[in-house]
Amino acid sequence: MNVLVLGATGYIGSHLVPLLAERGHRVRAAARRLEVLQARAWPGVETVAADALRPETLPAALAGIDVACYLVHSMGAGRDFARLDHEAARNFRDAAAAAGVQRIIYLGGPRPQGPISEHLASRLATGETLRAGPVPVTELRAGLIVGPGSAGFEVIRDLVNHLPVMITPRWVRNRTRPIALDDLLAYLVGVIEHPETAGQVYDVAGPETLSFRDLLAGYARVTGRPFRAIDVPFLTPRLSSLWLALVTSVPINVARPLVEGLQTDLLPDDSAIRAVLPIPLHTYEEAVRAALERERQEPLPARWAEGALAYRGYNPDTSFYSKGETITVPVEAPSGATWEVVRSIGGRTGYYYADTLWWLRGLLDRLAGGVGLRRGRRHPTDLRVGDAVDFWRVVALEPGRRLTLLAEMRLPGAAVLEFEVRERGPGRSELVTTSRFHPNGVWGLLYWYALAPAHYFIFRRMPRKMARAAERRAAAAAAAPARDTT
Repeated sequence: MNVLVLGATGYIGSHLVPLLAERGHRVRAAARRLEVLQARAWPGVETVAADALRPETLPAALAGIDVACYLVHSMGAGRDFARLDHEAARNFRDAAAAAGVQRIIYLGGPRPQGPISEHLASRLATGETLRAGPVPVTELRAGLIVGPGSAGFEVIRDLVNHLPVMITPRWVRNRTRPIALDDLLAYLVGVIEHPETAGQVYDVAGPETLSFRDLLAGYARVTGRPFRAIDVPFLTPRLSSLWLALVTSVPINVARPLVEGLQTDLLPDDSAIRAVLPIPLHTYEEAVRAALERERQEPLPARWAEGALAYRGYNPDTSFYSKGETITVPVEAPSGATWEVVRSIGGRTGYYYADTLWWLRGLLDRLAGGVGLRRGRRHPTDLRVGDAVDFWRVVALEPGRRLTLLAEMRLPGAAVLEFEVRERGPGRSELVTTSRFHPNGVWGLLYWYALAPAHYFIFRRMPRKMARAAERRAAAAAAAPARDTT
């Protein structure tokens, strides 16, 4: 069967694609950024760039497809996510019909028994938008998913890991039926392979009904962590989301809709799907153990990816989500000149900005028993995977394009610094600098908040200084032939 997975770099899509390929399906993985897809290196999987908000990209992605999996949403896009969800679903629905797709598989959210949050309302409306077209839609509605990268699971993990004693709002008493990632994937594969599910809406859930407090306590039992909670009645959904953003690494634009969706019980009725696909289900604690084991077995990605255990020091206690930012700086110089600057970083060259602060950080690292800046570099310009660059390690390298450094300094968490050079046209390029920190426990959070102003100052100015260095290098190279001819 020819299957398209749109949203293949997302949490569910990145697990579904290899599973479908293993089962013998011809899989086409689609996402907005082709280079991220290609870095996955899934054997036998075709990759294509596509964006449901850019309808001109969809016909090529849908050509020759039998079943299309729609696994995208705009929850992280801010307050306008509902409009974007509707627009994307409408574009995809119409393009799938024009391409002759036989079925659409959509993963949505459950319908609560009480008031409905804006996020869950948008997920339900997306299903209605898809069903308004001529292509039959199978919709699965899942609540909290237990697996690495699931927003709900990462909130649970961060709360237990970061707070030996936590203040819990009233909504932690509300109940849900969490589903293991492996069980959800089994249901998705099942409906893809069972055409009789076309046109149906199914709730999917795990075998237990648990409160959010039960989920926190269960994770603590599995990981051997202490769990003490103090209930307070005054945390509103807005205050709760701000509190979660402060004490966890889950972004606030993800935490807010998650909290809003927990204001009432979410108890899906999975009897209909069980009649069609009576798969064995995992308990919550079994799902937690499977999630931690799945992280331990994942390979080293070719580039930094949010939550990859390799970029968290192979420590599952370190937060999945990271703090930090990405800065893009235009460079009036060819990409080759920009890359020369990138690959020369560290050692005697320094860091192009605030070298005194970098030296001080190295000194503090030495005093704490770390390597500091004493290792320098093996070569002033040549780099290989595995090379030391001061207190960094080269963990991924695409010559001329991307350099990924993992921090080996002493710090309560894991830090990554990645540079990407992109072409912008003749004689022009851009430098994309990503600096991320995954905190480990409460000390990791305190470290981040204490140094956030300095990090903001350095990592916003350093890329601009690197751009100017590349421009000077390009100007000097252009002037050299002129001097030779005089």
